[in-house]
Amino acid sequence: MPDRVYLDWNATTPLRPEVRQAMAAAWDMAGNPSSVHAEGRQARRLVEEARAAVAAAVSARLQDVVFCSGGTEANAMALTPGLRRGSGWPVQRLVVSAIEHPSVLSGGRFPADAIASINVSGAGVVDLDHLRALLAEGPPALVSVMLANNETGAIQPIAEAADIVHEAGGLLHVDAIQAVGKISIDIKAMRADLVTLSAHKIGGPKGVGALVLAEGVQGGEPLLRGGGQELGRRAGTENVAGIAAFGAAATAATAQLPTNADRLLALRQRFEKGLKQTADVIVFSEDAPRLPNTTLFTVPGLKAETAVIGFDLAGIAVSSGSACSSGKVQSSHVLAAMGFGKDLAQGAVRLSLGWSTSETDVDLALEAWRKLANVLLRGRRNTA
Repeated sequence: MPDRVYLDWNATTPLRPEVRQAMAAAWDMAGNPSSVHAEGRQARRLVEEARAAVAAAVSARLQDVVFCSGGTEANAMALTPGLRRGSGWPVQRLVVSAIEHPSVLSGGRFPADAIASINVSGAGVVDLDHLRALLAEGPPALVSVMLANNETGAIQPIAEAADIVHEAGGLLHVDAIQAVGKISIDIKAMRADLVTLSAHKIGGPKGVGALVLAEGVQGGEPLLRGGGQELGRRAGTENVAGIAAFGAAATAATAQLPTNADRLLALRQRFEKGLKQTADVIVFSEDAPRLPNTTLFTVPGLKAETAVIGFDLAGIAVSSGSACSSGKVQSSHVLAAMGFGKDLAQGAVRLSLGWSTSETDVDLALEAWRKLANVLLRGRRNTA
């Protein structure tokens, strides 16, 4: 599809060239990584090299990286009753922020009556006082707070949350899927106990992810049982090509981070400045720390479906928020949790940028928005 501009990088990213090469090389290998012969050892080497690369991306130990089928499975693996750190008490309930991804809001393997929700501010940042109050109400809890929201880009106070959680005897799970490659991540500095990742958000293929455990985290039952793959934590023959590609993507994203983050921030600021010159635009989480690549905005009365279609007809791929609703445009649970009414929550449009986004791409998106906004405003004037 020629002459299109892709600005939906938070939904998924194109394959990096080095990732494509890594996958092609792995496809030519016949061995099972659990086999002891030369072919098996060759496949095992690719898996372990990728494990080291993914571990390095979040400053973890390579033996604490568990590969799986993607971010949703990684989150399901993390949300497990019975987890503990060292000789601590196992967690018996789950506390999640109200703006989590649906795969976390579903609660994993916790029963519905053992799940509580943390409030967030109007800027989309988790309410630490409410978290503290929830943890005082019962037995040790597993707390899940994402590092950066996939819709607004708002970055959460993870280290502060970790202090509160650990003081209450609980564990902290951090969904870092949207943050990798956009901001620096260190599992030790965050003091997180479990971190989840996904390859296709950083230039890797869809269908491969990872759960990263902090040193000393144990307990809980594997989500999939069978063979002893992944040190007994996740059964099933490893997806060698996908895992090798994940490693290549993690290496590239980490290396590119120092320069790419500043460039993306400049592009985002350029876009938001242009937005505000055309209409009374609301940029969600504008006053919170945000990912450098993400803008979620609306104009009162705007319908997200109308805007997304308008952008698409102009050759610009954007979204109405999360891409996890089977292609449906619906009201955002994130914005509802932030206190915005349905009229605004149903009109939110997200642009997310990536490593190949250019100033020209941003300017083309602004041009498309100006035309769309003119139609919208003209319609309002005609009905006034």
